[in-house]
Amino acid sequence: MNSEVKIIVDSRERNDSIVRRLEDLGARIEVATAPVGDYIISDRVGIERKTVGDLQSSIVNGRLFDQLVRLRQAYPVPFLLIEGDMSEFRLGENIAKGLVAAVCIDYNVNVVTSLSPIETSDLMFYMAKHEQNGNNRALSMKGSARSFTDHDFQEHVVANLPGVGPKLAKSLLLHFKSLKNIANADVASLMKVEKIGKKKAERIHEVLNCDYKDLKSGPKP
Repeated sequence: MNSEVKIIVDSRERNDSIVRRLEDLGARIEVATAPVGDYIISDRVGIERKTVGDLQSSIVNGRLFDQLVRLRQAYPVPFLLIEGDMSEFRLGENIAKGLVAAVCIDYNVNVVTSLSPIETSDLMFYMAKHEQNGNNRALSMKGSARSFTDHDFQEHVVANLPGVGPKLAKSLLLHFKSLKNIANADVASLMKVEKIGKKKAERIHEVLNCDYKDLKSGPKP
């Protein structure tokens, strides 16, 4: 059995402190442009790493959910690794807990956490060692770049409304046919879609129709 541990690191993700620690542990690092995932440790395990700050940004710009879908399509055992102190997650504790639940249940992606790059490195090294030497799994980079259609973007926008998610987003779009029609729908019309009750319909309507306020900019002089 080959005792060498190999890890593919995406060239756009490369963190020198993590790479150095992995090499100190005895891993052989291959830097490549990975179509999916930040760290690849076997033919079935791919890891998307996010610091707490990265996580917040990727939620706001919508990239996280696309990354998780593609990771799940490419690797049977996908992981989202969140690095840092979750008490610093500025979107709020309830949002953080709801996010972890959605990632695990709706996207079928495992969630693991670490407090530092060193802990991240150690965790990935022993995962790779378990896969490659314990389970005798080969190292393989999978996935491909994806071109998104208008339907993909529509589903993504609706799925990020309060209480919606990917499945209900499709139901809303099938019922209303367009984003414009969903935005113009009243509470009663929204409730005609299966699994949307009054409370959820009111919240969706509120978010789509309330005036935007830039809370970060503070009061105007």
